Amino acid sequence: MRNHSSMEQVTEFILIGFQLPRQWELFLFVVLLLVFLLTVAGNITIITLVCLDQRLQTPMYFFLCNLSLIEVFFVTSIIPKMLVDMVSLNKAISYSGCVAQCYFYFSFGGSEAILIAVMAFDRYVAICKPLRYTIIMNGWVCTDLVLGCWVCGSVTTLVPFILLLDLSFCSNTIDHFFCDYAPMIKLSCNDVHFNLALENVVSSVVLLGSLFATLLSYIYIIATILRMQSTTGRLKTFSTCASHITVASIFYGSAIFMYSLPSQGYSQDVHMGIAVLTAAVTPLLNPFIYCLRNEKVKEVFKDFLKKRRFTL
Repeated sequence: MRNHSSMEQVTEFILIGFQLPRQWELFLFVVLLLVFLLTVAGNITIITLVCLDQRLQTPMYFFLCNLSLIEVFFVTSIIPKMLVDMVSLNKAISYSGCVAQCYFYFSFGGSEAILIAVMAFDRYVAICKPLRYTIIMNGWVCTDLVLGCWVCGSVTTLVPFILLLDLSFCSNTIDHFFCDYAPMIKLSCNDVHFNLALENVVSSVVLLGSLFATLLSYIYIIATILRMQSTTGRLKTFSTCASHITVASIFYGSAIFMYSLPSQGYSQDVHMGIAVLTAAVTPLLNPFIYCLRNEKVKEVFKDFLKKRRFTL
């Protein structure tokens, strides 16, 4: 542990991590390594299928492809460094690397939250306005919506991090396994109440705003489904939304718990456990949820494997 009196003297931070017994830390390392590899492989598989197969080149799968791309970047910004720290005695990360990791974590997380809301809007148009779907969700609109997700996630994160760069630090030991914003700025010698309040406001606006848009879309979707006379039609229509509802519930549930609810009453271990769920488990579930519940994706995946087997 090294203590410092000014920001200029801080060249690195120390990530404490979970502080588990060595055997448990090695076990967690193996589990998280497998989760990381499966997450990257699963999401890259979805990206490959969408890009190569004409049957999946529709707005819904275009958004799914971008969701998988965000997930790959998201886990890559956190998990590799965490894995290295688990097997290394040196748990240091450079000052610039820590700031960059924190920024990309929130930037990709914000982009994902907005993209989930966009995917809900896509399902709303497909179910509530089916005759105008191809007109409303044309190629240019879909591209603009996706670009908007990436840009909004990046821009909304900028202001809190610009203010972060002006802080000086009295300590460089972060009680977390990655450079999370709140544990990081609490090491500052400055008054950080405004920084924490701003981070809470930005997180709440992005998360709760996209959650509200998602819920609003599904209110209209459910109302439309309930007006259908055929029970079979209702089930078939609802099944097209089931995967997205599952993914949205997991994402918003864990993210809101971490960044939009008061932290009083919860230990740091609980927050780190939820952070592992958000950073590792949720990105792993997304490709499997969509693949296992989506007949078209399963069909394309089987055809892809047959072609590869024939080629080999």
